[in-house]
Amino acid sequence: MVDATLIAAPSSTKNATGERDPEMKQSKKGSQWFFGMKAHIGADADSGLVHTVRGTAGSVNDVVDANSLLHGQEDEAWGDAGYQGADKRPDADPEVRWNVAMRPGKRRQLDHGKPVEHLTDQLERIKASIRAKVEHPFRVIKRQFGHVKVRYPGLAKNTAQLHTLFALANLWMARRRLIGIRA
Repeated sequence: MVDATLIAAPSSTKNATGERDPEMKQSKKGSQWFFGMKAHIGADADSGLVHTVRGTAGSVNDVVDANSLLHGQEDEAWGDAGYQGADKRPDADPEVRWNVAMRPGKRRQLDHGKPVEHLTDQLERIKASIRAKVEHPFRVIKRQFGHVKVRYPGLAKNTAQLHTLFALANLWMARRRLIGIRA
């Protein structure tokens, strides 16, 4: 499973250089603009544990890093509507079958009175229930660890911190299994 989240950066220019961080960029989510970076992750569909982390500027489209988030052993990959076209990119593995969500606008237009469109909606619900596991690591780093804003200037230091945070998030999410093994 793959997903990305925006992590805000201070947009203030009240610093020594009088400028915003040049490596952070603006991105639009819905009708709201954000300034910062994106954390892209690849997670295991069974356990929900993160295996790949990449940090990019906020303006980088999700589908650009989609295939680099896979570890190479996947038969199937799961992503939200932002990953449409990941299977057509030049770096795509032809052996991987992408299961990407339908765009929300198209899904709202489905007529549930028609059997085929009702089945399509049910399929989208199943895809969403499988993809839901990839959201948990983001919740842990943002809510449990309070990482809602970058701490350092530049992408390299913040990406290094993301690697540490997601490693800790894996421990947090697997804590019951780990404790069960020792007991």
